[in-house]
Amino acid sequence: MKAHTHETQSTITPEKALTFLKDGNQRFVNNLKANRDLLEQVNATREGQWPFAVVLSCIDSRTSAELIFDQGLGDVFSIRIAGNFVNQDILGSMEFGCNVAGSKLVVVLGHTKCGALKGGLDAAQIQGMGMDNLNHLINHFDPIINEIIEEGEERSSKNGALLERLNQQNVKSAIEDIRTQSSTLKKLEDEGKIKIVGANYNVETGVVTWL
Repeated sequence: MKAHTHETQSTITPEKALTFLKDGNQRFVNNLKANRDLLEQVNATREGQWPFAVVLSCIDSRTSAELIFDQGLGDVFSIRIAGNFVNQDILGSMEFGCNVAGSKLVVVLGHTKCGALKGGLDAAQIQGMGMDNLNHLINHFDPIINEIIEEGEERSSKNGALLERLNQQNVKSAIEDIRTQSSTLKKLEDEGKIKIVGANYNVETGVVTWL
């Protein structure tokens, strides 16, 4: 499988880009890999890159987009931050990927048993550990937690049902933030030039489900 060129990228639709990732995850789950000459891909992309998708995922060591979607060099822009949420810099990266470099798909990829989301649920304990920047990060999830937690429900990472609801809602919230905070990406989506989709990776099975 060769690296994408400007010509091949231009023929990819958002729907086709999504199919590429779905097919790639199926190969990954079945312990198969597309036949790639990585050195050839290095040579093919040394003058430029034409990825077909932008994937926002967590920094979790088990969630490498290139691996779980079986993609090669030059195929995807991979943006990673603990808890896979968006901010202005990430939105700028997405705008570059889609509006400048021509990617056709934006994926917000959450995952089961997310440590950052566990930290958000256990914020009261973590805040006493003296890590100011980590505290800032996990506080990002507070509005979502307050929205989904039920009266009398235990706020704890040990509450597996709450953790999974938070995972799902965090992906949906990130997608909504993309649409409301980036007029560029919203316009591209409205014009049918890109798709913005959510997905969830199961760290136990390797399967990606699409939301």
